[in-house]
Amino acid sequence: MQILLADLPFQLVGMDAFAHLPPVEEDQPTILGNAAKKALQIAQATRMLCLADDTGLFIDCLNGLPGVHSARWAGEHCSYLDNRLKALEMLQNCDQRSASFRTIIALASPQGIIAFKEGRIDGEITHQELGTNGFGYDSIFLVKATGKTFAQMSDEAKNKLSHRALAIAAIMPILFKLGNME
Repeated sequence: MQILLADLPFQLVGMDAFAHLPPVEEDQPTILGNAAKKALQIAQATRMLCLADDTGLFIDCLNGLPGVHSARWAGEHCSYLDNRLKALEMLQNCDQRSASFRTIIALASPQGIIAFKEGRIDGEITHQELGTNGFGYDSIFLVKATGKTFAQMSDEAKNKLSHRALAIAAIMPILFKLGNME
């Protein structure tokens, strides 16, 4: 996320600067809920503005699964590969493979939530892994607009059109406004 936020008029501080803080448990029923919880808890703990996100892969023929559970869909300590294999297995008999990646970014102050923005990109789940770049579901998510999976794209190309890039682009005007107020 820091690469996508490099042009802001103020300094970003990553979570590595707050290693003493316990991780925020992502236990909300929606990606919006998880993003809000992370942003608010961290803003209150650090007494700083906080930007936090949560992302999910929503597969239409699976009624939106894995959705909010995307990171640990195949089990609590699963790998990215485990998650991809589960998706491919569950879609074996499914002709309609449309899906979307969605990222919600929440901006919070210690006093409360300031804004939410969403980035969404539509695509479909491939029948096999394609490409070697990226992480998570990148090698099985075919982006409609490009005809390539995220794993077949360079980081630069992915960072121009990904769901996370779209969410960040949507929240940038608010961040610039806040930066100009200081």
